[in-house]
Amino acid sequence: MAQRRRKGNERKIAHERIDILFGLAEREALKGNFPRANRYAGLAAKIGMRYNVRLPREFRRRYCRKCHAFLVPGKNCRVRVARGKVTTTCGVCGDVRRFPYVRERTARRASAQ
Repeated sequence: MAQRRRKGNERKIAHERIDILFGLAEREALKGNFPRANRYAGLAAKIGMRYNVRLPREFRRRYCRKCHAFLVPGKNCRVRVARGKVTTTCGVCGDVRRFPYVRERTARRASAQ
């Protein structure tokens, strides 16, 4: 009899693989091998889509959703902070992503008091 697939286990493995792939992508990007870093980021995104797993916030902000490039600030992307938003512009395709940083600001205020 065939073994039954367990979604919880598959998703846990998918999260582990995504962590590993983004770690490899970061290592390759620091070496300067951007095509391989982009490949790892694209594979991690595909695994997330296949197993219906959301990428953690720090990973979602590290790759371009349009061209699947692994983003390294100062190398192939531009990061600006203005008016309560963090704006990330991909240097490969020019795609612009804006993220609010209200949560970080309130956390900083709470820790200061």
